[in-house]
Amino acid sequence: MPTPSESTRLSLEQRLGEHARTTWPQIKRLHVRHRGAFAYVEAELADGERVKLMRLRYGGTASRWGFALYYASSDRYEDSLLPTGGFAGTPQDALDCACHLHLAALGT
Repeated sequence: MPTPSESTRLSLEQRLGEHARTTWPQIKRLHVRHRGAFAYVEAELADGERVKLMRLRYGGTASRWGFALYYASSDRYEDSLLPTGGFAGTPQDALDCACHLHLAALGT
């Protein structure tokens, strides 16, 4: 499994951060941690609460990542379909999908 370069990791964080700032005002900050081919994304809300959102899997290109939602009920990430119908897509599409599910559940 390929692992993203440092520049790809930084680009991912910048793209997600910019998209969150313009689309999800309830997110104070995104936290992204990298482990091998995976990027784990959490949202920090205005009250300081951190919400696990998703895991992205690098597949060799910075514009298309595999997508897995976080499920609190099982404390696991599970590969999931994006609204586009695929298991992979842009990081921004993945963030939108995860935020619609997780932030709506919190009533934000």
